[in-house]
Amino acid sequence: MDTALPFPVYDADNHFYEPEDALFRHLPKKWHKDFRFVEVDGRKRLAINGQISDYIPNPTFERVAGPGTHVNYYKGNNPEGLSMRQMTGKPVAPPRSWRYGDERIAVLDEHQVHAALVFPTLFSVIEKWLSYNHDFLNDTLHALNQWTAEEWGFAREGRLFAVPVVSLADIDRAVAETDWLIKEGARTICIRPSPVPGYRGGRSMGLKDFDPFWARIQEAGIFVSIHASNSDYDNLITMWTGGAEWLPFESDPFINCLRIIERAISDTIAAIICGGVFDRFPQLRIVSVENGAKWVIPLIETLQHVYGQMPHKFARDPVEAFHRNVFVAPFVEDSFEELARHMQVNRILFGSDYPHPEGTERPLDFLKEMTSFDMAAKERIMSANLKGLLEGVRD
Repeated sequence: MDTALPFPVYDADNHFYEPEDALFRHLPKKWHKDFRFVEVDGRKRLAINGQISDYIPNPTFERVAGPGTHVNYYKGNNPEGLSMRQMTGKPVAPPRSWRYGDERIAVLDEHQVHAALVFPTLFSVIEKWLSYNHDFLNDTLHALNQWTAEEWGFAREGRLFAVPVVSLADIDRAVAETDWLIKEGARTICIRPSPVPGYRGGRSMGLKDFDPFWARIQEAGIFVSIHASNSDYDNLITMWTGGAEWLPFESDPFINCLRIIERAISDTIAAIICGGVFDRFPQLRIVSVENGAKWVIPLIETLQHVYGQMPHKFARDPVEAFHRNVFVAPFVEDSFEELARHMQVNRILFGSDYPHPEGTERPLDFLKEMTSFDMAAKERIMSANLKGLLEGVRD
């Protein structure tokens, strides 16, 4: 596809599929019985603390759905009522470029993308399932981050920016991991949209207890990416259905109506704003990735209403804080035009989700969703905004 774009494209949401070695190369041996792959009915499953997780149905990623195969489902364009499995068709074996960084830049060139944030995939189960033991949790994340540093690098050729993951469950470990990642060249650090897990329940990451983490991020001039994950909001499903683990690729109309992905990111951003994090760290930048954008307008309206009720509880207008400090990467099925009526285009990012099936087949297929924007706005969304974040520009 000849896009003829007069600027370098920066993609805020690429992924890699972890091989088994990604966790076990550096995971301390004392945890190998607690976190492992086991064979069940001829297929490998992930077993954590002796319990099988089906959250990711094929955790070794030997076969995966092809890029873009589920996009019509998420766009609400499924008149035949096909299941995701039917939409997938024949699964594909991921090429090396979907697993390791040494061949990914050639894929960027093929797709006419200059640079991309690249997130792991399997990380989405780790904090949810390991929060009962914070040492185990942090050792596992550190093992994944070490592997990522070795196989991808955190700023490969200034084009591939692999994203490490940190948990705030143990703030001392979180700060130590953040310091190590900054020294290794990380330009962003990922946390999940969820209450911070604790042994006696969750806590808001807006509490001052977590200021040492936010301080490190601001001082380093990097940003935090909050990427969709297994955020414990499946508890809402359990409340209504009595069901077990939430399976994101299983369709159920009522569960889809619960909108748990949007609730998780909306509550997380609200916790940060209402907790005064942006007042204490005004240069901090938060990027919402793969959470869509349908939550943005309701959150802005809610913040405005709550501020009207109790302005004395805020140091400044929380809506202004949102517009100043938060960036959003919409889903392909979201309306970019509607979002731009409520957010400045200098806070909207392009993220393709390549090579996952939920995004477009090719990253620049997103241009079909942006026909109403002039070239200056497209450059902001698809280039300058993320480029500025990566370079530490604070506008």
